[in-house]
Amino acid sequence: MTRDTSLLKNDRFAALAGIELVKVEPGYALAKMKVEEKHLNALNIVQGGATFTLADFAFAAASNAHGQVAVGINASISYFQAPKGKVLFAEATELHASRRLASYNVDIRDENDELIARFTGTVYKKKEKLNFKNG
Repeated sequence: MTRDTSLLKNDRFAALAGIELVKVEPGYALAKMKVEEKHLNALNIVQGGATFTLADFAFAAASNAHGQVAVGINASISYFQAPKGKVLFAEATELHASRRLASYNVDIRDENDELIARFTGTVYKKKEKLNFKNG
């Protein structure tokens, strides 16, 4: 089931970075970012922080889509190659979840399906509930 997540629509930093949420359901999210001049570093390649932000947004979407407030408590990223394309996709998948913790992998790929980076993260699930509208 795809969900309309108003919390994520209000993520001002993701909006500033030009990130779009393509699909979200409990434990899964797909986000994309069109590479623009603002995403490039001094070497004219995508700045690592832009890639991390894309992955972090997909991670937040997947983990909060369960309807319970989930906040990141740990995250890391490994970069494998510089993207050559003009669009990056981040696909977040839940690996394990308990009552209070959940772990995720986020693969970042370009439009040629080349693996650019892998982000891993852990969330802490708070007691507060989120209200999502069914999409």
